[in-house]
Amino acid sequence: MLKRLTFLCAALLAVSACSHNGSDNGTAPQPAPAQTSAPAAPASPAPAASTPAAASTAAASSSTAPAPAAASTTAQQQKPSTPAAPFVDDGKWVEGKNYFTIEPAQPTSNPDKIVVTEAFSYACPACNAFHTTADQLAKSLPSNAEMSYLPVSFRPDENFPLFQRAYFAAKAMGVADKTYDAMFDAVWKSGELASDDLTTGRPKPQSAWPTIDDIAKFYAKYGVDPKEFVAVANSFSINTQMKRADDMVKAYGVDATPTIIVNGKYRFTPGDAGGYAQSIELTKWLVSKEAAGK
Repeated sequence: MLKRLTFLCAALLAVSACSHNGSDNGTAPQPAPAQTSAPAAPASPAPAASTPAAASTAAASSSTAPAPAAASTTAQQQKPSTPAAPFVDDGKWVEGKNYFTIEPAQPTSNPDKIVVTEAFSYACPACNAFHTTADQLAKSLPSNAEMSYLPVSFRPDENFPLFQRAYFAAKAMGVADKTYDAMFDAVWKSGELASDDLTTGRPKPQSAWPTIDDIAKFYAKYGVDPKEFVAVANSFSINTQMKRADDMVKAYGVDATPTIIVNGKYRFTPGDAGGYAQSIELTKWLVSKEAAGK
Protein backbone atom coordinates (compact mmCIF):
# COMPACT_ATOMS: atom_id res chain seq x y z
CA MET A 1 0.00 0.00 0.00
CA LEU A 2 1.28 3.45 -0.90
CA LYS A 3 2.18 5.70 2.01
CA ARG A 4 -0.74 7.82 3.16
CA LEU A 5 -0.86 11.37 4.33
CA THR A 6 -0.55 11.62 8.11
CA PHE A 7 -2.48 13.96 10.33
CA LEU A 8 0.62 16.06 10.94
CA CYS A 9 1.31 16.65 7.28
CA ALA A 10 -2.34 16.92 6.21
CA ALA A 11 -2.61 20.34 7.80
CA LEU A 12 0.29 21.52 5.63
CA LEU A 13 -1.15 20.21 2.37
CA ALA A 14 -3.72 22.81 1.61
CA VAL A 15 -5.11 21.17 -1.52
CA SER A 16 -4.67 17.50 -0.70
CA ALA A 17 -7.15 14.82 -1.71
CA CYS A 18 -7.70 11.14 -0.99
CA SER A 19 -8.08 9.42 -4.34
CA HIS A 20 -10.12 6.37 -5.22
CA ASN A 21 -7.20 4.43 -6.69
CA GLY A 22 -5.33 3.96 -3.44
CA SER A 23 -3.01 6.98 -3.54
CA ASP A 24 -3.18 10.33 -1.78
CA ASN A 25 -2.97 13.21 -4.22
CA GLY A 26 -2.60 16.94 -4.07
CA THR A 27 0.86 17.50 -2.65
CA ALA A 28 1.28 20.78 -4.53
CA PRO A 29 1.03 23.90 -2.34
CA GLN A 30 -1.61 26.54 -2.93
CA PRO A 31 -2.59 27.89 -5.33
CA ALA A 32 -1.42 25.15 -7.73
CA PRO A 33 -4.39 22.80 -8.28
CA ALA A 34 -3.90 19.22 -7.12
CA GLN A 35 -4.35 16.49 -9.69
CA THR A 36 -6.68 13.59 -9.02
CA SER A 37 -6.19 10.29 -10.78
CA ALA A 38 -8.88 8.14 -12.32
CA PRO A 39 -10.28 5.57 -9.90
CA ALA A 40 -9.50 1.90 -10.06
CA ALA A 41 -11.36 -0.95 -8.39
CA PRO A 42 -10.04 -1.65 -4.88
CA ALA A 43 -8.57 -5.05 -4.07
CA SER A 44 -11.46 -5.93 -1.79
CA PRO A 45 -14.85 -4.25 -2.34
CA ALA A 46 -16.56 -2.39 0.46
CA PRO A 47 -19.57 -4.01 2.11
CA ALA A 48 -22.85 -3.04 0.50
CA ALA A 49 -21.02 -0.85 -2.03
CA SER A 50 -20.68 -0.77 -5.78
CA THR A 51 -17.33 0.11 -7.35
CA PRO A 52 -17.45 3.53 -9.15
CA ALA A 53 -16.25 3.72 -12.73
CA ALA A 54 -13.62 6.18 -13.90
CA ALA A 55 -14.52 9.82 -13.39
CA SER A 56 -14.53 10.56 -17.11
CA THR A 57 -17.32 8.06 -17.81
CA ALA A 58 -19.11 7.54 -14.52
CA ALA A 59 -21.75 10.23 -14.80
CA ALA A 60 -22.53 9.51 -18.43
CA SER A 61 -22.73 5.74 -18.04
CA SER A 62 -24.79 5.61 -14.86
CA SER A 63 -28.11 4.09 -15.83
CA THR A 64 -29.82 4.46 -12.48
CA ALA A 65 -30.36 7.89 -10.97
CA PRO A 66 -29.44 7.76 -7.28
CA ALA A 67 -31.96 8.65 -4.63
CA PRO A 68 -31.27 12.25 -3.63
CA ALA A 69 -31.98 11.46 0.03
CA ALA A 70 -28.63 9.66 0.32
CA ALA A 71 -26.83 12.98 0.71
CA SER A 72 -28.02 14.46 3.96
CA THR A 73 -28.39 18.14 4.76
CA THR A 74 -27.05 19.45 8.03
CA ALA A 75 -28.30 22.34 10.11
CA GLN A 76 -25.05 22.24 12.08
CA GLN A 77 -23.77 25.56 10.79
CA GLN A 78 -26.16 28.44 11.34
CA LYS A 79 -25.65 31.11 8.70
CA PRO A 80 -27.18 34.54 8.20
CA SER A 81 -29.81 34.98 5.53
CA THR A 82 -27.41 36.34 2.92
CA PRO A 83 -28.84 37.24 -0.47
CA ALA A 84 -27.36 35.52 -3.50
CA ALA A 85 -24.68 37.45 -5.37
CA PRO A 86 -25.46 38.35 -8.98
CA PHE A 87 -23.81 36.10 -11.54
CA VAL A 88 -20.80 37.66 -13.25
CA ASP A 89 -18.62 35.62 -15.61
CA ASP A 90 -15.27 37.40 -15.81
CA GLY A 91 -13.42 34.38 -17.14
CA LYS A 92 -11.75 33.50 -13.84
CA TRP A 93 -13.34 30.07 -13.53
CA VAL A 94 -12.88 27.72 -16.47
CA GLU A 95 -15.06 24.69 -17.10
CA GLY A 96 -12.93 21.59 -17.59
CA LYS A 97 -10.13 23.07 -15.51
CA ASN A 98 -11.54 24.57 -12.31
CA TYR A 99 -14.87 22.74 -12.35
CA PHE A 100 -16.54 19.95 -14.29
CA THR A 101 -20.08 19.53 -15.52
CA ILE A 102 -21.89 16.38 -14.39
CA GLU A 103 -23.67 14.66 -17.27
CA PRO A 104 -26.46 13.95 -16.82
CA ALA A 105 -27.29 16.33 -13.99
CA GLN A 106 -28.53 14.53 -10.89
CA PRO A 107 -31.59 15.25 -8.72
CA THR A 108 -31.01 16.87 -5.35
CA SER A 109 -32.54 16.43 -1.92
CA ASN A 110 -34.26 19.85 -1.92
CA PRO A 111 -35.71 21.27 -5.15
CA ASP A 112 -36.36 24.59 -3.39
CA LYS A 113 -32.68 25.22 -2.66
CA ILE A 114 -29.38 25.04 -4.52
CA VAL A 115 -27.76 22.11 -2.74
CA VAL A 116 -24.00 22.16 -2.15
CA THR A 117 -22.66 18.70 -1.28
CA GLU A 118 -19.28 17.66 0.09
CA ALA A 119 -18.24 14.10 -0.75
CA PHE A 120 -16.04 13.13 2.18
CA SER A 121 -14.92 10.54 4.69
CA TYR A 122 -14.03 11.00 8.34
CA ALA A 123 -11.13 8.62 7.67
CA CYS A 124 -9.70 10.80 4.88
CA PRO A 125 -6.77 12.98 6.04
CA ALA A 126 -7.45 15.52 3.30
CA CYS A 127 -11.07 15.82 4.45
CA ASN A 128 -9.84 16.40 7.98
CA ALA A 129 -7.60 19.20 6.73
CA PHE A 130 -10.50 20.67 4.73
CA HIS A 131 -13.37 20.32 7.20
CA THR A 132 -12.95 23.70 8.89
CA THR A 133 -13.11 25.25 5.41
CA ALA A 134 -16.25 23.18 4.76
CA ASP A 135 -17.69 24.70 7.95
CA GLN A 136 -16.86 28.18 6.68
CA LEU A 137 -18.43 27.35 3.34
CA ALA A 138 -21.65 26.21 4.97
CA LYS A 139 -21.84 29.47 6.93
CA SER A 140 -21.12 31.63 3.89
CA LEU A 141 -23.73 30.19 1.52
CA PRO A 142 -26.49 32.58 0.47
CA SER A 143 -30.07 32.08 1.60
CA ASN A 144 -31.02 30.26 -1.60
CA ALA A 145 -28.47 27.47 -0.96
CA GLU A 146 -27.85 24.80 1.66
CA MET A 147 -25.02 22.41 2.59
CA SER A 148 -25.22 18.62 2.59
CA TYR A 149 -22.71 15.79 3.09
CA LEU A 150 -22.16 12.58 1.14
CA PRO A 151 -19.96 9.98 2.88
CA VAL A 152 -18.03 7.75 0.48
CA SER A 153 -16.87 4.15 0.83
CA PHE A 154 -14.36 3.74 -2.02
CA ARG A 155 -11.29 3.23 0.19
CA PRO A 156 -11.92 0.02 2.15
CA ASP A 157 -8.16 -0.13 2.68
CA GLU A 158 -8.57 2.98 4.86
CA ASN A 159 -11.81 1.92 6.60
CA PHE A 160 -14.03 4.33 4.66
CA PRO A 161 -17.06 1.97 4.60
CA LEU A 162 -17.21 1.87 8.41
CA PHE A 163 -17.36 5.66 8.65
CA GLN A 164 -19.93 5.86 5.88
CA ARG A 165 -22.12 3.48 7.88
CA ALA A 166 -21.49 5.46 11.07
CA TYR A 167 -22.47 8.77 9.45
CA PHE A 168 -25.80 7.47 8.18
CA ALA A 169 -26.56 5.82 11.53
CA ALA A 170 -25.73 9.04 13.38
CA LYS A 171 -27.92 10.97 10.94
CA ALA A 172 -30.80 8.57 11.55
CA MET A 173 -30.41 9.07 15.30
CA GLY A 174 -30.20 12.85 15.07
CA VAL A 175 -26.59 13.36 16.21
CA ALA A 176 -24.61 13.65 12.97
CA ASP A 177 -24.80 17.43 12.80
CA LYS A 178 -23.64 18.22 16.31
CA THR A 179 -20.85 15.63 16.22
CA TYR A 180 -19.49 16.36 12.73
CA ASP A 181 -16.34 18.17 13.90
CA ALA A 182 -15.93 15.97 16.97
CA MET A 183 -15.78 12.84 14.83
CA PHE A 184 -12.88 14.26 12.84
CA ASP A 185 -11.14 15.02 16.14
CA ALA A 186 -11.74 11.47 17.38
CA VAL A 187 -10.02 10.11 14.28
CA TRP A 188 -7.22 12.66 13.78
CA LYS A 189 -6.56 14.30 17.16
CA SER A 190 -7.30 11.95 20.04
CA GLY A 191 -6.89 8.92 17.76
CA GLU A 192 -9.60 7.01 19.59
CA LEU A 193 -11.22 6.10 16.25
CA ALA A 194 -8.10 6.16 14.10
CA SER A 195 -7.31 3.44 11.58
CA ASP A 196 -3.79 4.86 11.35
CA ASP A 197 -0.99 5.02 13.88
CA LEU A 198 -0.87 8.81 14.16
CA THR A 199 2.76 8.78 15.28
CA THR A 200 3.99 6.97 12.16
CA GLY A 201 1.32 7.84 9.62
CA ARG A 202 0.99 4.20 8.65
CA PRO A 203 -2.18 2.11 8.77
CA LYS A 204 -2.69 -0.03 11.84
CA PRO A 205 -3.24 -3.76 11.36
CA GLN A 206 -6.89 -4.28 10.43
CA SER A 207 -7.35 -6.18 13.70
CA ALA A 208 -6.64 -2.88 15.49
CA TRP A 209 -9.05 -0.77 13.39
CA PRO A 210 -12.06 0.78 15.14
CA THR A 211 -15.31 -1.12 14.85
CA ILE A 212 -18.94 -0.06 14.85
CA ASP A 213 -18.98 -0.86 18.58
CA ASP A 214 -16.12 1.59 19.15
CA ILE A 215 -18.00 4.26 17.23
CA ALA A 216 -21.12 3.52 19.27
CA LYS A 217 -19.11 4.27 22.42
CA PHE A 218 -18.09 7.62 20.89
CA TYR A 219 -21.72 8.56 20.21
CA ALA A 220 -22.71 7.46 23.72
CA LYS A 221 -20.99 10.64 24.92
CA TYR A 222 -23.73 12.51 23.06
CA GLY A 223 -26.66 10.64 24.59
CA VAL A 224 -26.96 7.74 22.15
CA ASP A 225 -27.58 4.25 23.48
CA PRO A 226 -24.67 2.14 22.14
CA LYS A 227 -26.75 -0.99 21.55
CA GLU A 228 -29.39 0.99 19.69
CA PHE A 229 -26.72 2.68 17.59
CA VAL A 230 -25.21 -0.66 16.55
CA ALA A 231 -28.65 -2.01 15.68
CA VAL A 232 -29.47 1.03 13.55
CA ALA A 233 -26.04 0.97 11.90
CA ASN A 234 -26.51 -2.65 10.83
CA SER A 235 -30.10 -2.20 9.69
CA PHE A 236 -31.49 -2.70 6.20
CA SER A 237 -32.25 1.02 6.00
CA ILE A 238 -28.62 2.00 6.54
CA ASN A 239 -27.41 -0.66 4.09
CA THR A 240 -29.79 0.86 1.53
CA GLN A 241 -28.55 4.38 2.19
CA MET A 242 -24.95 3.24 1.76
CA LYS A 243 -25.78 1.65 -1.59
CA ARG A 244 -27.55 4.81 -2.72
CA ALA A 245 -24.59 6.91 -1.63
CA ASP A 246 -22.27 4.73 -3.71
CA ASP A 247 -24.60 5.19 -6.68
CA MET A 248 -24.45 8.96 -6.19
CA VAL A 249 -20.66 8.92 -6.04
CA LYS A 250 -20.63 7.04 -9.35
CA ALA A 251 -23.17 9.36 -10.99
CA TYR A 252 -21.31 12.47 -9.84
CA GLY A 253 -17.99 11.12 -11.14
CA VAL A 254 -16.31 11.60 -7.78
CA ASP A 255 -12.86 9.99 -7.68
CA ALA A 256 -11.27 11.85 -4.76
CA THR A 257 -12.17 13.38 -1.44
CA PRO A 258 -13.00 16.05 -0.61
CA THR A 259 -15.06 16.89 -3.68
CA ILE A 260 -17.68 19.65 -3.83
CA ILE A 261 -20.84 19.11 -5.90
CA VAL A 262 -23.13 22.05 -6.69
CA ASN A 263 -26.79 21.22 -7.24
CA GLY A 264 -26.04 17.89 -8.88
CA LYS A 265 -24.59 19.72 -11.93
CA TYR A 266 -20.99 20.69 -11.16
CA ARG A 267 -18.11 19.16 -9.24
CA PHE A 268 -14.57 20.15 -8.30
CA THR A 269 -11.87 19.43 -5.74
CA PRO A 270 -9.97 22.08 -3.74
CA GLY A 271 -7.04 21.37 -6.07
CA ASP A 272 -9.17 22.15 -9.13
CA ALA A 273 -10.22 25.45 -7.55
CA GLY A 274 -6.64 26.34 -6.62
CA GLY A 275 -6.91 26.17 -2.85
CA TYR A 276 -9.22 26.26 0.14
CA ALA A 277 -10.26 29.93 -0.01
CA GLN A 278 -10.77 29.56 -3.75
CA SER A 279 -13.05 26.57 -3.09
CA ILE A 280 -15.43 28.80 -1.16
CA GLU A 281 -15.26 31.46 -3.86
CA LEU A 282 -15.86 28.98 -6.68
CA THR A 283 -18.76 27.32 -4.85
CA LYS A 284 -20.52 30.65 -4.37
CA TRP A 285 -19.87 31.54 -8.02
CA LEU A 286 -21.41 28.25 -9.17
CA VAL A 287 -24.38 28.86 -6.86
CA SER A 288 -24.90 32.27 -8.49
CA LYS A 289 -24.48 30.67 -11.93
CA GLU A 290 -27.12 28.09 -11.09
CA ALA A 291 -29.47 30.71 -9.65
CA ALA A 292 -29.12 32.75 -12.84
CA GLY A 293 -29.87 29.71 -14.97
CA LYS A 294 -26.62 30.08 -16.90
